[in-house]
Amino acid sequence: MNSFGRVFRVSIFGESHGVSVGVTLDGVPAGIELSESDLMADLARRKSGGFGTTPRVEADLPQIVSGVWQGHTTGAPLTILFSNSNTRSGDYTKLQNQPRPSHADYTGAQKFDGWNDPRGGGHFSGRLTLGVVAAGVVAKKILGAAAFQTQIVELGGSRCADEWDGIVADAVADGDSVGGVIECRVTGVPVGVGEPFWDSVESVVAHALFAVPAVKGVEFGAGFECARMRGSEHNDMIIDAQGTTATNHAGGIAGGISNGNEIVVRVAVKPTASIGRAQQTYNFATGQVETLEIGGRHDACIALRAGVVVECAVAIALADLMLINKK
Repeated sequence: MNSFGRVFRVSIFGESHGVSVGVTLDGVPAGIELSESDLMADLARRKSGGFGTTPRVEADLPQIVSGVWQGHTTGAPLTILFSNSNTRSGDYTKLQNQPRPSHADYTGAQKFDGWNDPRGGGHFSGRLTLGVVAAGVVAKKILGAAAFQTQIVELGGSRCADEWDGIVADAVADGDSVGGVIECRVTGVPVGVGEPFWDSVESVVAHALFAVPAVKGVEFGAGFECARMRGSEHNDMIIDAQGTTATNHAGGIAGGISNGNEIVVRVAVKPTASIGRAQQTYNFATGQVETLEIGGRHDACIALRAGVVVECAVAIALADLMLINKK
């Protein structure tokens, strides 16, 4: 399905080279102040055109077509559209027979019996994360006092920010790509958000994050490092009646429920699958493994633009949990 959430329902739609992409939100409380201008700051964070990002530049202007009246949400389904205008579909013709390695060309064609739209990755494209960002803006309004701080903490295997420009430049020069790690920190989430087991904060947030194209790993707090620690090192000592902890190895979550401390989540973003270097992959038309040279316009490092998408996916999950908690 293309929908996420139990109370705050997010449904994304469209294809990379179709007429438009967009999102429909159901369960949005009535009376929230909202206009297209509210979306622009986060949409600008996702925008391409900078070094190491795809040269495909779209206006990304949102059009709210339902669910808002006189500048406030109505409580009815809210739909936001984004037009596609800067497309070059001819770059993708040969990929129908010779799918890109580590891309959804093959799996998408198999799942939908070849009827999927292959242009620009179709419905699997990162272009659809426009809807995630738009939904995240609304989610952050639902969350109210929660504040987000999101940044790249590792790129191309380096945690030194001074090296990142050179790493991306080397990848571009080689016709290659690099991945990265993005960290999102959230303050202002009250104690008690989240449900035991299936709808724990980690479960729901990770579900939303793994739906973002190119995300291959998610960890909270100390994450995988906790496996190398003793309990005496990992345990977060409670130091006051508000539940403040001296450390935050749990990432603001205990028993699947927010504990009032800062929520900390990190996401591993893989290198872009579409690269400029020649690769070997199976050609279904000839029945042989052959050389593939990929055309089109692609990011050398998806992580450069993915921070706001990660942030908004976290916000969507937390907003749904917050609304579940109020019922």
